Amino acid sequence: MSAPAESLEYEIPATIPCSDPATGEHLGEVPALTPEQVSERIARARVAQESWRHTPFRERRKVLRHLLDMLLEHADALCEEICRDAGKTLDNAMLGEIWPIAEKLRWTIAHGEQHLRSETVSSGLLQHKRAKVEYHPLGVVGVITPWNFPLQNILGPTIPALFAGNAVIIKVSEWTSWSAEPFQRFLDRCLADCGYSPDLIQIITGYGDTGAALVSGGVDKIVFTGSMRNGKRVLEQSAKTLTPVILELGGKDPMIVCDDADLDQAAHAAVSAAFIASGQMCLAAERVLVFDAVYDAFVAKVQDITLRLRQDAPLAGKLVDVGAMTMPAQVEIVEQLVQDALAKGASLKAGGKRTKRKPSKHFFEPTILADVTDEMRIMNEETFGPVMAITRVHDEDEAVRVANASEYGLSSSVFSKDPVRARRIADQIVAGSTCINDWALMYMVQDLPFGGVKGSGFGRLNGREGLRACTNVKAVIEDRLPLHRAIKLFPGRRYDYDVTREGVRLLYAKGAGKKFEALVELGKALRKRALS
Repeated sequence: MSAPAESLEYEIPATIPCSDPATGEHLGEVPALTPEQVSERIARARVAQESWRHTPFRERRKVLRHLLDMLLEHADALCEEICRDAGKTLDNAMLGEIWPIAEKLRWTIAHGEQHLRSETVSSGLLQHKRAKVEYHPLGVVGVITPWNFPLQNILGPTIPALFAGNAVIIKVSEWTSWSAEPFQRFLDRCLADCGYSPDLIQIITGYGDTGAALVSGGVDKIVFTGSMRNGKRVLEQSAKTLTPVILELGGKDPMIVCDDADLDQAAHAAVSAAFIASGQMCLAAERVLVFDAVYDAFVAKVQDITLRLRQDAPLAGKLVDVGAMTMPAQVEIVEQLVQDALAKGASLKAGGKRTKRKPSKHFFEPTILADVTDEMRIMNEETFGPVMAITRVHDEDEAVRVANASEYGLSSSVFSKDPVRARRIADQIVAGSTCINDWALMYMVQDLPFGGVKGSGFGRLNGREGLRACTNVKAVIEDRLPLHRAIKLFPGRRYDYDVTREGVRLLYAKGAGKKFEALVELGKALRKRALS
């Protein structure tokens, strides 16, 4: 006899076991929230947001200023939590998480109000009316984050959403859930110090069903950062409730190194772009396209730097350049992509395998693959690991063709000493951003929007666009001159159509002759209507 259908369903665990990816140490367990618990959290957020939405900007600045002060005061402890949960180095936690958060707070405090104040715009022909664009809070913004930047992924979307007058609920990855509780305490203290409910910013933990419950639970917008595959799932789920989404998905970013580039500058940028956070970045330069004339010299430079990198557990008291990877399955993906490339003719210049001498299996050596070609999986699939894949290009046209031959379009970079040439190449790359003679710095320029095209998602974070994305952009028209005169369209009269037609022609016809003709015909139509 077959078992009842319900017994065949996968039972979702009630807790998430957490461990340090760099040491394998078991840290403990955190709760996996049920859909019912998520609904209860959303309800609490709505209550907290009702009063927060009416706070003046000066009050919101006060909260963000206190958050910035606390961030600086507790930076060391926060970095340790990041490293313990994600396996990255202390340097990267400070450089890649604390610094961007501090800069976003500084920018929002200084410039947020000017981008969210009501704006008076032209009312066109309707000079008796005043037209405004207003930016109203949405309500509750749901955020779903990946595991690569545990704190930055929480606060990056939260800062603009909070400043815009919203409450925020953040579902963190099950792979970096151990830090959720200390991060929540940190945020609770900030809000309590300023006299606000901790329900304004809530971090929740769980598996996929917890994230799905957040998407479908009645929040007013979802900000999702993650893979293209999971982004499609979020979009499919959000469509059922018509919940708007911002999708910041993966990347396969090209870095083009021209034959007139400063090779030291390009080589160090490429090493940073490949190995910061063990390459677990959407902005990693996963395809390095190098011109023939400097190819060998460039490969030699990045090889020399990479072979001197030190890899170990980040909190072991040693000087470490590259830490562990966070998710076990991602280590396997990187291993498969490297093996596929080597089997198809790529040249191994550094690394190439897991580091088995470490106390955990989450370490993959900083790896350089040269002579990478289109038929290798690593040229097309997102690596998200510490691998630099270098391919040879002959000229600008080939560099642009290879750069655009991807389903992704997040960011890109071009290295050339000729500014005209660099811009010519950059203008042809289909991506959400391009850095010339640098890598990923546009994320630190908070006036710039951040996001991608194609399979890298849509919508923008950061800057004016990111702030306004957290609002209902509302059009309002009101009286400039209180004429209080009814516009009587009904019941219709004979010759109304002729009057309207000639009036439109008078306004928009090109040339004085046609306008005069329309004016004459308008007079005739008005006379006929008056006599009818």
